[in-house]
Amino acid sequence: MKRPASLPVVWLRKHRAVSIKTSHVPTAAARSHWLAMLLLAVTAGLVVLGVCVGSTGWESVWRMHSDPVAQQIVWDIRFPRTLGAWLAGALLGLAGAVAQGLFRNPLADPYLLGSASGAALGGAAAMVFSGTAAIGMEWMQRLGMTGMAFAGAAIAVLLTLTLAQGVQNSLRMLLAGVVVGVVLGAVRDMLELRYPDILQPMKAFGLGSTAFIGWAACLLMVVAWALCALAAWCLSRVLDGLTLGESTAASLGLPLAPMRAGLIAVMALATGTAVAQTGLIAFVGLAAPHLVRSMVNVGHARSTLLSSLMGGVVLLTADILARWVMAPEELPVGVLTALLGGSYLLWLMHRGHAARQGRG
Repeated sequence: MKRPASLPVVWLRKHRAVSIKTSHVPTAAARSHWLAMLLLAVTAGLVVLGVCVGSTGWESVWRMHSDPVAQQIVWDIRFPRTLGAWLAGALLGLAGAVAQGLFRNPLADPYLLGSASGAALGGAAAMVFSGTAAIGMEWMQRLGMTGMAFAGAAIAVLLTLTLAQGVQNSLRMLLAGVVVGVVLGAVRDMLELRYPDILQPMKAFGLGSTAFIGWAACLLMVVAWALCALAAWCLSRVLDGLTLGESTAASLGLPLAPMRAGLIAVMALATGTAVAQTGLIAFVGLAAPHLVRSMVNVGHARSTLLSSLMGGVVLLTADILARWVMAPEELPVGVLTALLGGSYLLWLMHRGHAARQGRG
């Protein structure tokens, strides 16, 4: 920048003042880095707290080096449950960010394409098949409820795409997802009426729980999260392009159809893996992207990963509260996430309405 000759001292002082002010203003990328480090630090603290919270309290942690039973409680029950809760929340947060970017709708959640109803139907079918000797086939017993729930979620997404005739039309996919969800939910209700013994476990599946997560489930969720995070990072350009409209995204030379199919696969894999391990947990995938956007405004490459970290923090916090509030009894973690997430979204809507009235 060339300095004016007529006012050298004044120009220099002003230029230095502007440089000093702008140098202290953090960019969106810098804020996203700080937020990521903060979320990782909070995660580490919550993991330590989660290992210490349970029906036996802190005693198991103090006695784990001398008591084999206490060591088993901490290492084989609390630790994988705590890590599994974070991983399930991370998968749902990532899927929620992808869904909201793909459909350009801030109210989109990971269950939008019928995966929740499909997973619930798969779980109900697994309970029916395992309890009926005539159809309790060997492959069904090996697959188990977790595998059937994942298969049900995947089949529901495929049915939605088939009914929508591909991935080209977002509105058609939304309508197809609603239809598939309603139909599969009705089939599940018919199974529950025909086999009333599964009503209680299906109620628990619908409320969500992290109590049965083990190390094998944690490993599975780590692999699924790594694949989904890498794919979402690589496909984030199409999400950024879709914020400007489909025609604008197409004019940028982006292959919308295959990239949309890849994003739907990411959403289906993340949602199906999480639901298969924890059941139906509400509002985590919906609220996590909103929390991130309220703190930083960045592109989808960073926001999807931040939403994943935020989802892990939200679900792990809810899981610790579910174990602690009524100890030694436990609350269903899905109830707490619905209360916390719903309260936050209601407050967000009220704040937006108040802001619009203030501007008016």
